[in-house]
Amino acid sequence: MSLVEQAIARMRNQARTAAPKTAQAGPTPAAPPPTVNQVAEPAAKPAKRMTLDMDALRARGYLPEAGQDQQFADHYRRIKRPLVDRALSGVTAVGEPRVIMVTSALPGDGKTFTSINLALSMANERDISVLLVDCDVARRHVSDIVGLKEERGLLDALVNDSQDIDSLVVQTNLRGLSVLPAGRRVEATAELLSSNRMRKIVVDLCTRDPRRILLLDSPPLLLTNEGRTLVRMAGQIVLVVRAGHTPRQAVQDAIGLFDVQQTGGIILNQVQVSPAEGYYGYGSYGVDRDAT
Repeated sequence: MSLVEQAIARMRNQARTAAPKTAQAGPTPAAPPPTVNQVAEPAAKPAKRMTLDMDALRARGYLPEAGQDQQFADHYRRIKRPLVDRALSGVTAVGEPRVIMVTSALPGDGKTFTSINLALSMANERDISVLLVDCDVARRHVSDIVGLKEERGLLDALVNDSQDIDSLVVQTNLRGLSVLPAGRRVEATAELLSSNRMRKIVVDLCTRDPRRILLLDSPPLLLTNEGRTLVRMAGQIVLVVRAGHTPRQAVQDAIGLFDVQQTGGIILNQVQVSPAEGYYGYGSYGVDRDAT
């Protein structure tokens, strides 16, 4: 069995052997996950706007090489479809399904690359908008890549209870895609991300726009407290695995950190597709729908 097949098999076994869900089943979080009221406030229009430089993104390796756009788009359509469908289903077995966390077990697996391209693909949907949130507050990769590293953002709202979070959201030139930068560096980021203020921010962002999906670019799960903290905020978790690089045990350990019902899927990154297609660097998708 391949690495991904073994990881998915483990999730299936967990789903089969797990007792029916109760309030005490599974790891008990320090605080309950955010819940979203069904009555939404009018969405505030972001005060800031920016133009994404697609040529610069491609030059830095965050978009496919010229000539692979269509194939690449097809891959991400398959990746996003079950995530979007579940996000709009209203099912909230564990967490808010419109909060999707993209993470990895270890650094270098391609989770920020995946976050950016998944956000771009979701932005093409007619019935939703997507907010890409830079939650990797130590590295701030998303903020840097799109040119918002020095902008105020999530951390600023976490340290200032009176800060309106929507005023920090930056609308891109692509319809349906906006970005919330990480913000200015502060201390004790793990505590900030696990705070009631963080849960309120997540609820506010979802409540103000019932068609908005939050896509959280998260730190790696096995090396940071911040990544494990964000698990409590998400209704769906997508784990990015680098083919031939991420150790099997690391994948299994990362899967063990979240509830099986939060499983959004596993993306196998930098995988050899077939001799006919050559080396395709951006992956394929494995989803255990039985476990969700």
